[in-house]
Formats: sequence, C-alpha cells, structure tokens
Amino acid sequence: MIGALLPLLVAVPLFAAGLLTMIGHRPKTHAALMLIVLTASMGAGVTLVYVFASGGAAAHGVGLWPFGIAIPFIADMFTALMLTVTGLLSVVCVWFALASHRATSRFFAPLLLVLLAGVNGALLTADLFNLFVFIEVMLLPSYGLFVLAAQGSAPLRQIAGARLYVTLNLLTSTVFLIGVGFVYGTAGTVNLAELAGAAQADDAVAFAVAVCLFALGIKASIVPVHGWLARAYPATSPAITALFSGLHTKVAIYAIYRIYAVAFDGASQWLWIGVLVFSATMLIGVLGAVGESTARSILAFHMVSQIGYILMGVALFTEAGLTAGIFYLLHHMIVKASLFLSTGAIEVRYGTGTIGEPSGIAKREPIIAAAFFVAALSLAGLPPFSGFVAKFSLIFASLEAAQVVAVVVMLVVSLITLLSMLKIWSGVFWGKNKESDDSPPIQSSTGSVLTAAPPRINARLATPAVVLAVITLGLGIGAEVLLSLSATAATGLLDPSAYIEAVTGS
Repeated sequence: MIGALLPLLVAVPLFAAGLLTMIGHRPKTHAALMLIVLTASMGAGVTLVYVFASGGAAAHGVGLWPFGIAIPFIADMFTALMLTVTGLLSVVCVWFALASHRATSRFFAPLLLVLLAGVNGALLTADLFNLFVFIEVMLLPSYGLFVLAAQGSAPLRQIAGARLYVTLNLLTSTVFLIGVGFVYGTAGTVNLAELAGAAQADDAVAFAVAVCLFALGIKASIVPVHGWLARAYPATSPAITALFSGLHTKVAIYAIYRIYAVAFDGASQWLWIGVLVFSATMLIGVLGAVGESTARSILAFHMVSQIGYILMGVALFTEAGLTAGIFYLLHHMIVKASLFLSTGAIEVRYGTGTIGEPSGIAKREPIIAAAFFVAALSLAGLPPFSGFVAKFSLIFASLEAAQVVAVVVMLVVSLITLLSMLKIWSGVFWGKNKESDDSPPIQSSTGSVLTAAPPRINARLATPAVVLAVITLGLGIGAEVLLSLSATAATGLLDPSAYIEAVTGS
C-alpha cells in the first residue's frame, strides 16, 4: 500500500504547479497552496521514517507494468530521511522568500513546485535514466528561480552567476546521460536492482558507472570541479541560495551513496580514491573562504568543504562511516540553510552582505545574531550542537578504518572553519554599529544606500533561521534518535538486499 502512494510525491506537486499556472496571478492562493503541498511532502517523509523505523523498503512500478519496464519508485529509511529534511527546508525557505518579498512573480510557486517534484522523483527512483530525467525536472525550474527570486534589475554578478549555473549543469547532465548510455551498453540495463554488484564484477560496467558518479560529483561540487558553486550560489537571492544548498547538491550526494552501495556493492578497492578526493575537498573548500569578503561567498566555500566531510562516509563504507555520513548530510542541510537565511535576513534588511557593511548589529538584531551564532558553532563542530556529533562520529569512524590522515585534515579544517565563522561574526555582528540614529547615510560597495536607521529584521523574516538553529541544537542534545535512524539507513546501504527485492518484487 505504501509503495503505491509513492508516485503521488511527484504527481501532486506537478498537478498543483499546473493548477496555479492556469488560475493566473493570485498571490495569496499561490502562497497558500504552495505551502500546503510543501508541508504535505514533509509530512509524507515523516510518515515514511515511521514506517521504515525497523528497516525494509517499499516499491511500486508506475502503471503496474512488469519489472524492467515500469518506472520504479522505491523508498527506504535513507529516502525517508531525505524526503523529510528536503520538505522541511522547502517550507522554511519559501517562508523566507515570502517574508522578504522575493516570491512576487506569478511563476515563482509553479516553478518551485516543479522543483520539488524533481527532487522527490530523484530521491525515489531506482533507475539511472529516470534519475537523469528527474534531475532535469529539478534543474529546469531552478534556472527560472535563480533569476525570478532576485530583486530589482540584474547586476553583472547575477547574470554571470546564472550563466555559470546553467552552463555547468547542462554540461554535467550531458556527461551523466553519456554515462547512463555506457551503463546500458555494457550491462544491458539501467535499473539499479539489476545492476547490483555488476560494477564490482565487470570492469567495463565499473567504468560506465564511474562516469555517472563523476557527473554527480560535479553536481555535488567536489574538488577539482568545485569552483562553480562558490561563484554561482551567492549570485541569486538568499532564499534560493539556502534552498539550492539543501536540495541540489544533496540529491547528487544521495545518488552517489545509493549507486556506489548497489552497483559497486561497496567495493573496497576504489575507496582510497574517495578518501583522497574528499579530503582535498574539505581542505581546499575551507581555504577558498579565506579571501572572500561577503558572508554568502564565505558560506558557499564552506559548503564545498563540508561536502567533503559528508562524502567521506561513503569513502569509508563501514557501518560507522555510513551512519556518520548520513547524519552529517542531514545536519549540514539544516545548519547551512540556517546560516544562509540568517545572513540573508541581514542582507535583505540592510541592503548588503559585505563583511563590515553593516557592522556591530548584534545589539540591534539580537535574535538573528543568536541564530547565526548557534548555527556557526554547529558548523564548526562545537558541542552541544549537531555539528559536534556529526564530526565526532565521522572522526571516530575514520580512526576505526585507520584513515589517520583524513582525521588530521578534518581537525585542521574544523579550526579554519571556526576562524571563518569568527570573521563573519566580528565583521557583521560585533564592533561599532555604523547605523546609529545620528549617523549619515552609508553607501554600500554595490551602490545601494543604507539609511541612518533602517527598519529592524521583523519576526517573520527572522523565524526561518531561528527555527533551523533550534533544530540543530535539538539534534545535538537528542542526537541518539537521529543517529539510530541514520544507522538503520546505513544498514540498508551495507546490505541492499531489501532494496533490490522490493524493486524486483521477488
């Protein structure tokens, strides 16, 4: 019964998007229906977490066609956790977009719902070609959202960022499709269940699947193909930056975990490549943040660095490593979105995100300062926040796997991350307040004029960052719950037999 309902997670958002397009521009109706569908998607994820609490998987072939012909939809604990967090982030980021008046276009809600359908489909499919299709469904509305959510005329940086984002994703999708063709040519199928262990047994299949993983690695922004993210993401609005940070790269990471677990069956002979590349991603990503002058650019480079941590879980491919990697993935989605939204609230209200413009606003904006402070400490891996549990678990798993060099890199990167967070804190929140009531107007580096006393960040604009900051604190204090769920998901990757049997119906 559960399996038969899975296609609704794609069909309902698509139907709602079409409906909103047909009824025309009715802002309140668009906002209400969009939030209802997003909340329902999150609720479906929570329900699936409950269903798969003890393991197992549920699948459905669309149209009731036989195995090998039908489009397979499947969910297990890993899928359920991803659906829950992506749904949560969608709701929170849309709330911020509405509060910041960046969702005024008549096409914003339809495009966002199509994006959600693509994300859900990519998480649920068990077929490489359909994974390509759903990634494209996810990307096409993103191109529109990248521009529509921005405010005012398009500056050169925004145009350059959009061009880079579109070009890179089109190239990557082409590479992925070529890889899917190679897989079909060498293995005779693109169904993950039929590919189980095939890449480990046949070098030709291994090469073909590796092309797919390479394309997903570009989408995930791993070194050396990482620079696009740090340049493209800060070029759109804060709400869309936060949304993309929690959805786009994370879908690619999810696919990397799933494909390697099933097609390669966790083959150990290739894991050293992952350890090397992901360690470099951690280090180069955080070093890239050192020379940046805006909060969102620093956070974007940190995002690259943290992706190295997340993927280290699959490079270890032990129960402890996969559990830590999945926990880190979910933690990072929440914390990074909180940071983008807290700095984004300042950018929306004060007109700039440049470090030092404005400055010293902790007293003026104590709530948003507290939200940033909590999320920043969690990102750096300090207790009692979820980041500490994530990094401690990953370090422990790395030591267990005798990856001492990776542990050293993690510790060094954590220190540099903390220093970078302090750079934003001291430049934006601490120091002398430039926007005192008796000060003259200030012109930012972008040309916008800051009034002497700009309106404060209201509760509606601050709530999204605060909610996510509270969640990261809760996940740190009550980490045992999410660790247990992550361990269940990790077990499903180590032994994908339930996943394979659900898809094949055997």
